[in-house]
Amino acid sequence: MAEKEGAKVGAEEMEEQEQEGEAEEVEVKFRLFDGSDIGPVRCNAAATTIAALKDRVVADWPKDKSIVPKTASDVKLISGGKILENDKNVAQCRAPFGDLPSSAITMHVVVQPSSAKSKPGELQVFAL
Repeated sequence: MAEKEGAKVGAEEMEEQEQEGEAEEVEVKFRLFDGSDIGPVRCNAAATTIAALKDRVVADWPKDKSIVPKTASDVKLISGGKILENDKNVAQCRAPFGDLPSSAITMHVVVQPSSAKSKPGELQVFAL
């Protein structure tokens, strides 16, 4: 019984810290299409948005790569098998079971240039 109460108090404290913006600093690294990495980058999990991370990826992109994003909207970040939304912060996107406190969070980077995206109402057909 005491264990459940202790776990409940711990969860409440973590929730309060996140609401107050006192979430821990985390390391995030970005895995590129060829297996190379950008980072790790230290950030505040509660204060850093996915949009800010995308801007960082574009700014730190290696110049020698064949595929280069022009803007942050060309970049998709994937973590835990999910495409991350721009308005979420890092704390909201962390997998609850997979990230150890001492390890960096690995986010996969997919570059999808704006010209490759379809316009609303336009159907793209791919032949196999």
